[in-house]
Amino acid sequence: MLLGATGLLGHNVLRWLLQAGHEVVCLVRQTGKVRLADGEWQERVGSLLDDGALGNAAEGCDAIVNCAGTTDMSLRHYADYLPVNRDLCRRLVEVMKSHGISRLVHVSTVNTIGFGDPNDPADERRQMREPFKGSYYADSKREGEKELLEAAAEHGDWHVVVLNPGFLIGAYDVKPSSGRLLLAAYRKPLMAVPSGGKSFVHVDDVAQAAVSALTRGENGRRYIVTNPSGDLTISELYRVQARVEGYCQRQIVLPRWMMAAAGAMGDALRALGVRTELSTRNVKQLMVRECYDNRLAVRELGLRQTPIETAISDFHGWRKTLRK
Repeated sequence: MLLGATGLLGHNVLRWLLQAGHEVVCLVRQTGKVRLADGEWQERVGSLLDDGALGNAAEGCDAIVNCAGTTDMSLRHYADYLPVNRDLCRRLVEVMKSHGISRLVHVSTVNTIGFGDPNDPADERRQMREPFKGSYYADSKREGEKELLEAAAEHGDWHVVVLNPGFLIGAYDVKPSSGRLLLAAYRKPLMAVPSGGKSFVHVDDVAQAAVSALTRGENGRRYIVTNPSGDLTISELYRVQARVEGYCQRQIVLPRWMMAAAGAMGDALRALGVRTELSTRNVKQLMVRECYDNRLAVRELGLRQTPIETAISDFHGWRKTLRK
């Protein structure tokens, strides 16, 4: 059973599952949201938060891959993130017990692990830290991890693996979701950028790791799924994009005081009930540099490390096919 099949990662995981010969059931809110041209799978309609729908979708399945997540950074309350990011994990534990399912791969985020720097990249042992500690999204994903890792500890015969991927880039970004960061600067002659960076990774590599984790890795273990060559500042990412797509761009790095002022303005708007991604909490995340050590996933899951140039090219190439 695949959850979150309509998203960027879900589309890519579904493609890898089908290529590996798995029979796949996807629980979706509305049919037709999965946009793959090839392969056959079953769609079962229902809400992720409906116990009956989850149970029906899990009937006859021997494994679960959970790519579902609430990622909208404009949500104003922590409680908005909990139903999918934490409570769904609790439900999945009960589904595994009631349906005799022993294998689960859960996709979280690398921001539940404390980030390092270029001289000291963080591995899975690093504790979550500010500014992500206090992020509604990251905190709720960490709570979901906790539910599953506790269940894994109680059931030594289960195979529960948690993946902690970086910032995903690649094809099948339907909304788009993370690809909005690329589109924000695409072919603009002048671009203002924050000072921080992220750990960018090809979504196809994460999808391959998710399928690999069904049979590889250890029960109750987390795996950082990133690519060290993708540990870039946003300014560096945009320079790579300009080179790959063949255009010129000048950049202005925004000073920290200006970023802080923008965050404060967002806080005021939120207090008035306006939905916006601007907030002090979110702005602080754009001012830190994130670097991670992915060697455990490379060794135990066979994680590939596709160049970020390919990820950018695949993102734009897939979008161009939509316009044909």
